[in-house]
Amino acid sequence: MKKYIINSLLICLISIPLCFNAQNNKGKSDDFGRIALQTVIPENSEAPAAAARILKTKMTQITTKNGLSSMGNRFTMYPQIDILTQDITPSAPPMHAYTLSVTLYISDLETQTIFSSTNLTLKGVGKNEAKAYISALKMLNAKRPEVKGFVEEGKNRIIEYYNSQCDFILKEATAAAGRKEYDQAIYDLLLVPDVCKDCFMQAMDLTNEIYMQKLNNECQEMLALARVAKSNDKYDEAANHLAPILPDVDCYADAQILLKEIEDHKCAVSLGKAKGAWANRDSRGASKALSEIAFDSNCYKEAQVLSNDIASKLDEREKRDWDLAYEKYNRNQVMSENSANQDIEDRKRANDFRDKNEVELTKMKLDAAKDIARSLSKKKPNTTNLIFRK
Repeated sequence: MKKYIINSLLICLISIPLCFNAQNNKGKSDDFGRIALQTVIPENSEAPAAAARILKTKMTQITTKNGLSSMGNRFTMYPQIDILTQDITPSAPPMHAYTLSVTLYISDLETQTIFSSTNLTLKGVGKNEAKAYISALKMLNAKRPEVKGFVEEGKNRIIEYYNSQCDFILKEATAAAGRKEYDQAIYDLLLVPDVCKDCFMQAMDLTNEIYMQKLNNECQEMLALARVAKSNDKYDEAANHLAPILPDVDCYADAQILLKEIEDHKCAVSLGKAKGAWANRDSRGASKALSEIAFDSNCYKEAQVLSNDIASKLDEREKRDWDLAYEKYNRNQVMSENSANQDIEDRKRANDFRDKNEVELTKMKLDAAKDIARSLSKKKPNTTNLIFRK
């Protein structure tokens, strides 16, 4: 059978050092496993645009320096800014002086509950109002004790949430997977921080399980598309639908059976063309049609019989051309057979690796699940119009 399946997982298993070196490049920058806290500037903020950008940067620095992740959009840090004083200095030239009251909150968006807060008085001077505003916000320092305490309290409340709601989180993810919302389920599970050890381990196990459910579902969808294409005599399209299906998924055997049916059909069509061409003494047309028949097709032997029959009835010039074409065809068949044998050997090696390296394979699947969650995270809009209650 011609190799329609491009087995990327198999390649990764066999070339395991290459795969893991690529994954290890993520290393410390991996947001998953850390407590997730989104930083937001509310839409109703009266801060000048440039000042709002400075404040956003400062808040992000606070989360980063405290070991928090920027993934997720449930738990949020947001500010409330009030102008306490606004003066013009008696200096030459006169300057604008601002005193700002900046209150930072860490809150649960879904329940609209404030987990922690801190109030800071910041002063700044500038040539105009915007620059004075910016100057004041630049005084916001992630190392200030009150800021550290504020973040620590918020982190503890988030940890309490995951520890107390773990069963609910797992059930919600299972329900989402049942609705075939696999990406959302994976995303929610990967937000569980590793400091919540028991819940984290359960979430990772369920992530792997749901990731395989996603692959199995996609396999069934591709198999269905392939069957529709085949029923409409679109055999190449059907084979292309089956190409991404990997050996680890449930419907792989069904995909292989369908591929064999496609190959056998193509064999029968090519054999018919060859017979038709030879009936008209078109040896070149017959040769071309026979060259399309794979060595493991069910009509391969019949094709060989026809080939020998044609060769025995050609004149000297036709026989010379036929032998050249047949030699090329034979080389292609040998290459296909060698490739198929190599594929069998590769699968054996992959199975041996799978048996001996279950932990590494689990990590690989988890990395693939993380890529899904990252992709979904980028599509989620930031919530900037916020109203909370204590």
